[in-house]
Amino acid sequence: MKFTPSLLPNLIQLIANELAQNTEEVAALDQAIGDGDHMVNLQRGINRLLAESAGIAQLDWAAAFKKIGMTLMTAMGGASGSLYGTLFIAMSKATKQSELTLLDFAEIFSEGVQAVKQRGKAEAGEKTMLDVLIPVAERLHKGASTSMTLAEVFSDITSAAIAGMESTRDMVATKGRASFLEERSRGHIDPGARTCQLIICVIVNELAGQLPT
Repeated sequence: MKFTPSLLPNLIQLIANELAQNTEEVAALDQAIGDGDHMVNLQRGINRLLAESAGIAQLDWAAAFKKIGMTLMTAMGGASGSLYGTLFIAMSKATKQSELTLLDFAEIFSEGVQAVKQRGKAEAGEKTMLDVLIPVAERLHKGASTSMTLAEVFSDITSAAIAGMESTRDMVATKGRASFLEERSRGHIDPGARTCQLIICVIVNELAGQLPT
């Protein structure tokens, strides 16, 4: 499979559809332990990307990642906008090739996740989107570095994203508004982890569906 920015408009539309279908669930999670505006901010960013997607598809990978990052940071605002913006801008800086192999992307994605950790001053286990991003980055790099088939890599990533999201249910939040709830934050899935998982899974599902049978 050839990975080019021409994939992006369709993926952005699919992400928008997936978020729309899960708006009520995420809003309930966010009302329980967050500020209540996570999905609104995220959809604002995705809608801006939809408007820009045709142009993004014409860019090379480095420019496309940068455009996505700057657009999300500007359109979303707040902590999520900063973190998603940081993810893609860091990926842009790490991109040196015009065409990406799976291993190239794995290494670039790992750089982006590392930047998010630094920006958010957070690690896995603190009930944030990093509880999804970190295991996904690890599984992606492992899969790209071994003899696993693309189908196996995609399946592994999906499992990692879902398990990472589910793991936040039993965590006590130490970041953001949820941290003020302390022990009362336990028992709720982190809304940022949930939307991050939804985004990753819809992308992987679409790419897996394009694999030759």
